[in-house]
Amino acid sequence: MAAPFRFRILQHGPAGSPVREPLTPGDPKPGWVRLELKAMALNHLDLWTTEGIPGVRLPLPLTPGSDGAGIIEAVGEGTVLPPGLEAGGSAMIAPGLSCGVCPACLRGDDMLCPSYGVLGHVCDGTAATHVLVPAANLVPIPPNWDFEQAAAFPLVFLTAWEMLVHKAALRPGETVLVWGGGSGVGSAAIQLVRALGGSAIAVVGSEAKAMKCWDLGAEHVLVRDDLKALAAKVRELTGKRGVDVVFEHAGAATWSTSMAACARGGRVVTCGATTGPETPFSLQALFAKQIQIRGSYMGRREHLWTLLALLRKNPTNPPFRPVIDCVFDLAEYPAAQRHLEAGQGFGKVVCRVS
Repeated sequence: MAAPFRFRILQHGPAGSPVREPLTPGDPKPGWVRLELKAMALNHLDLWTTEGIPGVRLPLPLTPGSDGAGIIEAVGEGTVLPPGLEAGGSAMIAPGLSCGVCPACLRGDDMLCPSYGVLGHVCDGTAATHVLVPAANLVPIPPNWDFEQAAAFPLVFLTAWEMLVHKAALRPGETVLVWGGGSGVGSAAIQLVRALGGSAIAVVGSEAKAMKCWDLGAEHVLVRDDLKALAAKVRELTGKRGVDVVFEHAGAATWSTSMAACARGGRVVTCGATTGPETPFSLQALFAKQIQIRGSYMGRREHLWTLLALLRKNPTNPPFRPVIDCVFDLAEYPAAQRHLEAGQGFGKVVCRVS
């Protein structure tokens, strides 16, 4: 194996600007572990962290990367590992960090902790050969999965599960409009909607991505073009009702269409604003249609254990799986960032530590 290294954001810049530098792996403090990473996966958060977010001061220099999987190489003094894990064994990372002792954490709502943050955004992350994380953030890797699959799983599936199950309270038979069906979180949402007994109408940017959404279980796939026509098509597909749930993460460009496509009494749940955070919409449409709008950010760490239990019920034919677009070597992390930013792929971009 090559000498340990990491990529660092020295100052905010365009996608691909993090700089490679040598790494001396640190020793974990009590309650923490050191993971020798075998794979890491990118999210749009890597890009936003690299480019900088207006009004948000990040602790530069910083190693980005929220998702990762590898070998438990060292354990801090007195540290107890979660069930099913042992020193020298494999694990994947739950990316949300919280204090563990505030009222929100004690009732299980760790993502509502006042100090909540995401690995690779508030502290050094997984674009490295080694990473230090709290032991509580380790989760066993599902049976028969490799490190690349494990790295591609936690953030997007945790986010999608929180949105669909705990924010939107999706019921069997309901219809969900999934924006960005070819993204990591969108491809996760399509599969979870199917697993939960719902029907997904996926929206993608090109015909090339449409067939892959069908393969994941989407009932209908629409290519995003004229958004007014798209809203009309959604209403046509739903007998003029509109969808019960809109799975939003695009933001400004799609918000008006999301409101138009939502049924009376429906729910719009959003976890992001890829196309911009500022969007006007009609309050009259909001109250006249009695639409519920809910924001969502990550999810309870325990949800990853719930997802893991569902996967273990049928390891040979799992109800959902991470979709991997392509695999880079970690040494090519800047190129992986640029590939993600280009938006032409389908699913997650992963880096393997060779």
